[in-house]
Amino acid sequence: MELFLSMHFSYDHAQLMAEGSVFASLILGAIAAYYLTWFILKKTIISFIQRSENNFDDILVENKVISRFSYFIPSFLISRLAPYALPDYPEGVAAVQKAVDMYVIFVVMLLLSAVINSLYDFYNSLETSKNKPVKGFAQVLKLIVYIVGILMIVATLLNQNLGNLVIGLGTLSAVLMLVFKDPILGFVGGLQLSANDMVRIGDWISMPKYGADGDVLDITLTTVKVQNFDKTITTLPTYALVSDSFTNWRGMAESGGRRVKRHISIDMESVKFCDAKMMEYFRKFQLLQTYLDEKELEITEYNTVNQIDTSVFVNGRRQTNLGVFRAYLKAYIKAHPMVHKEMSVLVRQLQPSEKGLPMEIYFFSKDQAWGTYEDLQSDIFDHVLAVIPEFGLRVFQNPSGGSIAKALDSLSKR
Repeated sequence: MELFLSMHFSYDHAQLMAEGSVFASLILGAIAAYYLTWFILKKTIISFIQRSENNFDDILVENKVISRFSYFIPSFLISRLAPYALPDYPEGVAAVQKAVDMYVIFVVMLLLSAVINSLYDFYNSLETSKNKPVKGFAQVLKLIVYIVGILMIVATLLNQNLGNLVIGLGTLSAVLMLVFKDPILGFVGGLQLSANDMVRIGDWISMPKYGADGDVLDITLTTVKVQNFDKTITTLPTYALVSDSFTNWRGMAESGGRRVKRHISIDMESVKFCDAKMMEYFRKFQLLQTYLDEKELEITEYNTVNQIDTSVFVNGRRQTNLGVFRAYLKAYIKAHPMVHKEMSVLVRQLQPSEKGLPMEIYFFSKDQAWGTYEDLQSDIFDHVLAVIPEFGLRVFQNPSGGSIAKALDSLSKR
């Protein structure tokens, strides 16, 4: 009896080893079939695609959509030939079939992900992509593919129906909402950003709350990357662009001009009426000649019609050095070659205060480049500061230590 059991055990062991060797040969054959299939695809379909003029098929190759079809060959061979390799072990065949099913689901996940990547890359090659970034949507689709694929793998492993498994996971909805809170908010935010055309890649945005002031580099499902002008990178939550306020400078970039709005304070004690000597001097300024002629004619007609006694300065209408200076600034800015002629040009007085009378200069630069824009502002205000004394005006500024020392020294010499 013992001899019989020993012989039976030896026979079963030898049979197991034989079938195991056959199954191992099947695995090796499936791997060899994969490489053979990949070689054939590379030499035929991929080679043909690389010679074609169509860009979309090149994108499919770059994202490995074509090559991943060869992943199905090993699973197909193993699924078909496993019953013949393990005829006496149905449990083993069932386990192999389950593993093959899980493998196929995983490959389908990879294939669909590659297709989504390809469609996204193709969309980015279109001109429309600059106005409507869809990276967030692509990430959402891939996330859905991965979630469904993982659920199907788990259902296959546990021999459960996918619907029952999803219903069972419904009890974990609160946990899932917490885990996927940022992707959900990012998806909602991305929909609103895209639908309302609020932000595009390349836009200059400012969001002081997050320390962002620069160009948008990337818009993803959960984050927006902004490269600041100091070359640092600020990462914003996508939903923050919807829930919080920010400034998008795209309108300025598309308008063709960049606004300059600065003021300079005038000492109010230096403002006075223009006498004949001042008017004669001002007529030497080429930018003022036409203005002075027209204005003097208008004032003379008004005073004549209303029989104004012009021997007294306070009677009637009369020009001031401040008014002439304001007209000069407006003419100077309009004549500047770097100032946008089709946009607003203003020179106006603001509310006087203990810090003098602010004279605001408002115009638009033709060149929007930061360096050129700053140079233009500096050049114009260099000229403004230098020309103010020519109109008998003074710039108002708080006395410095040097000014106080100079005044005290002047008093001590008296």
